Amino acid sequence: MLEILSNPNVQWVLFGTTALGIAGGVLGSFALLRRQSLISDAMSHAALPGICIAFLIVGEKMMGALLVGAGLTAYLGTYCIQAIAYYTRLKTDAAIGLVLSVFFGIGIVLLTFINNLPIGGQAGLNEFIFGQAAAMTSSDVRVISSVALVLVIITILLFKELKLLIFDREFARGIGLPTTVLNGLLMTMIVAAVVIGLQAVGVVLMVAMLIAPAITARYWTDRLDVMVILSGVFGAISGILGTVTSAPISGMPTGPIIIVAACIVFFVSLIVAPKKGLVVKAYRLQQLRKQTAREQILQSLYELVEEHYQASGSLTDFAREEIRALRPLSERRFRKTLNGLERSGKIDAKEEGYALTTSGRETAHNVTLNNRYMQMYAMHEARFANLQMEKRNWDFLSLPEEERERLHALLQEHQLEPRLMQGGRL
Repeated sequence: MLEILSNPNVQWVLFGTTALGIAGGVLGSFALLRRQSLISDAMSHAALPGICIAFLIVGEKMMGALLVGAGLTAYLGTYCIQAIAYYTRLKTDAAIGLVLSVFFGIGIVLLTFINNLPIGGQAGLNEFIFGQAAAMTSSDVRVISSVALVLVIITILLFKELKLLIFDREFARGIGLPTTVLNGLLMTMIVAAVVIGLQAVGVVLMVAMLIAPAITARYWTDRLDVMVILSGVFGAISGILGTVTSAPISGMPTGPIIIVAACIVFFVSLIVAPKKGLVVKAYRLQQLRKQTAREQILQSLYELVEEHYQASGSLTDFAREEIRALRPLSERRFRKTLNGLERSGKIDAKEEGYALTTSGRETAHNVTLNNRYMQMYAMHEARFANLQMEKRNWDFLSLPEEERERLHALLQEHQLEPRLMQGGRL
């Protein structure tokens, strides 16, 4: 591996794919958050006829001219999508499918025509479909790196403006930002990122180079600045992994391996990301089920005690069937929760059934009170629009005293006020 990496050609390819990964990841974040992932796909497919037309005009495979042609038709394809969606009754997704198919079809026709011409120099144009990173020369890498550096610098300088454009375009317009110019600049930058990646990963797979690092970063953070940085890092990692993996294997295409590496990084993040990964979500769901079952049994016992105490003035034990009848749970979950409550000292298990301990009555009272507050909130939500309870994890007992008093007044009005454990005593 060290011998292969010491090869100057491999080093150039590694440098180029890393720069491409950074630029693609950074701009892919904006494309993802603007819900323009498919537009990026249409851009890459629309670039193919531009490459062919540029070759027909120049007469040779001059990389600068090919990239300019690709950029022009990619931008034209983007304009066509927006124009179709604006001036016709077609939705954006239909416009994307139409433009993508038409431009890519024209590109394939032109590519076939060029391959049948009795001239030289057209060899390698086919590689723009699926990419041929291993064929990049030092001049190609310099172009890719230079454009990638310019794109990253522009993103850093205009980060605040682009952030406003993405999340609140009307506010940005209201404070005097040239939103139309910024939108055109962002689309131009995305087009440029697509164009410089065509030789490495091709028109078919280029959209993955933009979107895969961005959706990977989205699993690790909710902040745009951190997401942009992580997306660039994940893009660079994908480029490095793809190049290093494909370099020792003869005939292994580097571009597709880069995309596979990007997807592997995404699936790893999908599973182990600390906030949104499947493992963490499964753990939280399991804990939520345990907590819900625990609260259901405590509230059921509390209501049974409440009802019996009001009727007879005495306490008693309750059978499993009586507890489970109020809020049915699976037998396994019910048994495990009862055992857990008994171990934690919230209930006592007796021959006749189960009873709340002093600590259990206090906990059950708080659970019941919180759930009845929730019931009042759901019935009169318009009166409490300022609470934003979804951000408080539905903990009504932690509300300001004034808001709790309003909810408590509604409980008294509906005669749902818990009548046991006032002040922590029975």
